[in-house]
Amino acid sequence: MVAFMPLVSVLMPVFNSEAFVGAAIESILAQTFTDFELVIVDDASQDGSADVIRSYARRDERIRFFPLELNVGQADSRNQAMALARGKYIAAMDSDDVSLPERLRKQVQYLEANPHIGALGARFREVDQDLKPLRDQLTPLSHPLIVLNMFIGGGFILQSTLVTRREIVSSIGGYEPGRRKYDDLELHSRLLAESRIRYANLPDILVLYRRHAGSVSVRADLAKQSPPYQDPTGKMLDSLWNRAPADTLSRFARMYRGQKLSWPQRRLARRDLKRLIESMDDAGWIDAGDRPQLLTEVDRRLEQTTPRLWQMFCHWRRHHFGRSL
Repeated sequence: MVAFMPLVSVLMPVFNSEAFVGAAIESILAQTFTDFELVIVDDASQDGSADVIRSYARRDERIRFFPLELNVGQADSRNQAMALARGKYIAAMDSDDVSLPERLRKQVQYLEANPHIGALGARFREVDQDLKPLRDQLTPLSHPLIVLNMFIGGGFILQSTLVTRREIVSSIGGYEPGRRKYDDLELHSRLLAESRIRYANLPDILVLYRRHAGSVSVRADLAKQSPPYQDPTGKMLDSLWNRAPADTLSRFARMYRGQKLSWPQRRLARRDLKRLIESMDDAGWIDAGDRPQLLTEVDRRLEQTTPRLWQMFCHWRRHHFGRSL
């Protein structure tokens, strides 16, 4: 019998997600695009996740289920799923999120029409554990803004919206083995450095991103880790500058958290960001024509770091005189 060779492999790592994994699976099975397989790796869950997954696998042959005996972490679980995947495209899916029915169709259609794009995400809606809407996240659509946000926050590509070309991710060896946090940003840092990948996000909201007490992002918030993403960001700066200055990383982290900067720190942050844009251009991470867009974005983001009273004065001056200080 000839093996089924789907166009898309949806990879879903699972760990202690009994309450949510059924909805995540159903959201993939309900896709209007049907040429896919769903590869699920259970990372030695201690709840009833495996039983829930088996109940779905018995009913739909597109589900391929692989339970692990020992917990290896999210990155290694994704790598094991990727090694089993047979599709041209790899779609990521977290076990507590929900993909809307048109997700795969729209993303595959875009990638087929835009061969220069190596990885594609989409905008998403944050919901609570009962799927009640919280807010829509309007992540940037263009490659240069996505890359800039990897350094200073503001959203780049949500893992559960990611679809990549399999050969690109395979060429760098997949996710970093042993990594248990921020595996997505670390992967993107190497994709940029080693493959000169180009990114995009669709403007459509295609995923419901569930925030609950057990989610990775909420656990990180509760732990008040400081600064977030420091390790992967440092690796990205290392690849561009040969070393990542601690003071630069600190300023980027403060911008990520939306903190205010003093005037001296704001001037240094502008210097850092201009150097970053030049370095990304020189390294081929962005195109020369992207610089004006990025410089405009830098001005906007730096204005958000100024004290509130000064922001109000700048807005008043622009309104009355048509220019800023």
